[in-house]
Order: sequence, then C-alpha cells, then structure tokens
Amino acid sequence: MARRKADLSALIDTTIKEAVPRGEGIGVSATQWVSALLHNGIGEYENALIAAQELMEPPRGFDQAIGWALPELIEAAVHTGRTDIARDGLAQLTEMTRPAGTDWGLGLEARCRALLSGHDEAESLFREALERLGRTRLRGELARTHLLYGEWLRRSDQRRDAREQLRTAHQMFTDMGIEAFADRARKELLATGARLTEPQVEMQHDDLSAQERQIAQLARDGLSNPEIGARLFLSLRTVEWHLRKVFGKLRIRSRHDLVRALPRSDSETAVA
Repeated sequence: MARRKADLSALIDTTIKEAVPRGEGIGVSATQWVSALLHNGIGEYENALIAAQELMEPPRGFDQAIGWALPELIEAAVHTGRTDIARDGLAQLTEMTRPAGTDWGLGLEARCRALLSGHDEAESLFREALERLGRTRLRGELARTHLLYGEWLRRSDQRRDAREQLRTAHQMFTDMGIEAFADRARKELLATGARLTEPQVEMQHDDLSAQERQIAQLARDGLSNPEIGARLFLSLRTVEWHLRKVFGKLRIRSRHDLVRALPRSDSETAVA
C-alpha cells in the first residue's frame, strides 16, 4: 500500500508539473481530484482537504470540477473538525443536486448531509443515500456510503450494525480493486472487534480489454514500458496507465506476477 501511494503521489506531482505550463486546466483539475480522493482513501484528511480546496479555487479547468471536489471536501472537512468548511460545501452541493434531481446527486447530498447531522437525522440520511445510490451504477460511491455509515455506527457504539456495513464496504472495495478504501474499511472492521480473513479472489483474465491483454503479455515476456510503447505506438504514460489497470484487474502488485497471473496460451507458445 505504501508503495502504491508513493507511485500515485509521484504521478500526481509529475502530471501537475507538466499540465500547468501547458495550460491544461482539465488535467490539473482531474489530478487535484485524484489527490483528494487518494488522501481521503488512506485517511490523510488534512491533505485531502488541501487538495479539494485547491481544486475549488479559480481558475478551474471546468466547472464540473466543483461537483467532483465537494464530496471530497465535505468528508475531509468533517474528519478534520472543520464543520464550517463542510457546511459551506454542502450548501454549494445542494445548489447543484436539487435542480438535477438524480439519484446520483441526491444520494451524494444525503450522504454528505448525514456527516453533519444529529443522530436520528443522520441514520435516516445514510439509509436514503444507500437507497438512492443503490439504484445507480456508481458502485464506488455506494461502497463509500457503506463505509461512512459503518464508521458512523461504530462511533455511535452500534458495533454489530457497524460490522454489517463495514463488511459490505470492504467486500465491494476488494472486488473493485480499490485498495486504499478497502484498507480503510478493514481497519474500521478490526476496530469493531471483528475478525477478517482475506478473500480468495480468482484472476479476472476475461476482464482485460484487447489492448490491456496485449500490453500485459509484452510486459510478462520481459519488455520494458518504453519498449512496449515503441512497439505499439503508445506513449509511456499510456502504457503505465494500462498496466496499472491490468494489475488491479488481476489482483497483482507488479509485472513480476504476470508470469503466474497470465500464463502463455497454446497459440502463444506455438508462435514463440
């Protein structure tokens, strides 16, 4: 986890340094959002708040960035005790979600409002968020709602109910390969006194796209990322991005694991 955090942090820094001189506002905004998301995932809420606030400051790459930033800002602000910032953020979020009236927007609003509400209202809002987001395809946001609800239940001394929500969150994050939030859910589960065994996950070979499989096979066969890029006429960053997706889908940590996770097929062996 520490290595992956370091890799992503380095990629974030590099992207910002390259995007700013070129005036790529969208790239900067997206990278700041990823930074806020990363730091919320690993529980570094001060850093998440800073990244979200930077994304909110003008000039922004595009106004949709506000919608990305606000849920991250509100969650980070609540965890750092900055309820004034969180309430201002919630007011802005409400201005966006109420006119749209979608389950996605209203579900996120309910979840964020729950973080700032009293006991009885928070319970109802978390359940509303689960119901609304459960009707969407946003499985990551649904999993985060289970996580936040479980954390809230644990702090309300409702450990049995907390375990149910946290187990659901942990399983969903694990299935999606979202390791930072899965680890956060795991720690919360352990804090409730629950025992947690590592799930046995099958390699998802069929989930790889044609290009992901081609890149993975070349990496498995010992080609470096620049060599793969040259052969497939792809940039180095594109190769790295596809490999990260491959690692997530195959539940592996490095290219060295590709030999085991992606064995040669009969046709490949015959060509070789």
